[in-house]
Amino acid sequence: MSGPAAPDIAVRGLTRLTDADLRFLAANFPQPATTFEDMARLLEGPPSTLESLLEAEYVYQAIFERRGELLAISPFLLFNVLLRRCLEGARTATERAVVNYLANLLALFVRTERIYRPGGAEPRSFAYFVDLAAAAAETRDERERFLLHAHLGNYGLYLSGVFGDALEYAHRHRRRPVSPRYVADMGRAGFRDAAASRLARTYRLQDVFLRLALRFDHYRERLARLAREYLFD
Repeated sequence: MSGPAAPDIAVRGLTRLTDADLRFLAANFPQPATTFEDMARLLEGPPSTLESLLEAEYVYQAIFERRGELLAISPFLLFNVLLRRCLEGARTATERAVVNYLANLLALFVRTERIYRPGGAEPRSFAYFVDLAAAAAETRDERERFLLHAHLGNYGLYLSGVFGDALEYAHRHRRRPVSPRYVADMGRAGFRDAAASRLARTYRLQDVFLRLALRFDHYRERLARLAREYLFD
């Protein structure tokens, strides 16, 4: 009997690209002879081949110049390309996995209700970090604990990155008790604890979570840049 399906956060590659995404890439490829079938065959080649396309200037321009239109692409492709503009530097295998993980996370969090539900199928909703942490400490179920820790990391990174400026303003000027540093610390701890789980290895997320924990502020700042330049301009 097979075990439970992998959670929707378990993404480190380009499996979330849709047929429509591949058609978009093919239609905007600089060489007119390239077809959708040619693009589809790239999926059978080395992962770095398709990864390099998402780094290409022409793909970014095709999206950025038409961002006022309703493009027939997935949120995963959109965020994947934009993240690569905000995350400079060489792409190691782990860095590519982190980019894909974050693109998937941002695509999932397009649905507001998903922001508060660990693992997507979790029936309970969590709006506060203290409740997430308490639930993770109390549960005896390994999978539930893993998903709660991962969600602490995901929620903390998303909130302190995409909405960091709003958090800072509310803390400084409206005397809200939750500071950006508290949110970041909870997120960093969540990724660290999730990385320690056996399930992190099962879902091939251990290196992703470790990198996000160790370089949390780096990725938080890059998400803040993405929000300022592309989401809230």
